[in-house]
Amino acid sequence: MFISIIRTVILYAFIIAAIRLMGKRQIGDMQPSELVVTMVVSDIASLPMQNTSQPLLSGIIPVMVLVSLEVAVSVLMMKSRLFRRAVCGSPVVIIEDGRLLQHQMKRLRLTVDDLSAQLRQQNIFSLDDVQYCLMETNGALSVLEKPQKRVPNAEECKVKIADNKLETVVISDGVLVKPALKLCAQDEKQVSKILSENHVEQNEVFLMTLDGSGSYQIIKREKKP
Repeated sequence: MFISIIRTVILYAFIIAAIRLMGKRQIGDMQPSELVVTMVVSDIASLPMQNTSQPLLSGIIPVMVLVSLEVAVSVLMMKSRLFRRAVCGSPVVIIEDGRLLQHQMKRLRLTVDDLSAQLRQQNIFSLDDVQYCLMETNGALSVLEKPQKRVPNAEECKVKIADNKLETVVISDGVLVKPALKLCAQDEKQVSKILSENHVEQNEVFLMTLDGSGSYQIIKREKKP
C-alpha cells in the first residue's frame, strides 16, 4: 500500500510538470491535438498507479514522449499555417450577416438546441440578435451581435472614464502578494501607509485589494467565536 501511495505521488507531480510544460492553454480551451494528448496521458499514468508490478518508467517514458510531441507540434503550428489548419481545422461560420447557414450546422452536426444553449451562455436569447456567429477550432462560439443590439462603449457615447489601472489582491489571508503590487503599479510602502491610516495590522487582514489610482478595499479577518 505504501509503495502504491509513493508511486501515485510521483506520477501526480510528474503529470503536473508535464501539463505545465505543454502550456497554460492546456488547462483552458484545448485544440484537438491537446485534448488527445491530455486523455492519453491520463490513461497511461493510471496504469502504473494501479499495477505496482509494472515499472514506474513504463508510465513516465510514454508521457515524456507525448509531451515532447505536443511541444513539437505546437512549434510547427506556430511556423506553418497549413500545418495548423491540418491539425486544428478552421473556424466555421454558422450565422452570416444574420442568416443561419443550415448546411454548416449539418456539417458540424450541431442542432438548433445546441446552438441556442451556447448562445444563452453568452446572454443572447434570440437568434435574431446575432449578425455573425463562428464555431472556433476549440469548439467555442464567437458571436457578434447586430449593431442595434450591441452595448455602446464609452468612446461611442463620448464619455471620459478614469483609468484606475488594474485592481489586484495585494494581501491575501494576512500575506502580502508582492507580484500583485507590480500589476497595480504600487509598492509595499503604499500598502503599509494604507494599513497605518486604517489602524490595521497586516496579519489582521483577510483580503485587501488595490488599484493604480490608490483606491482600496480592506476586509478584516473574522474573529473566532
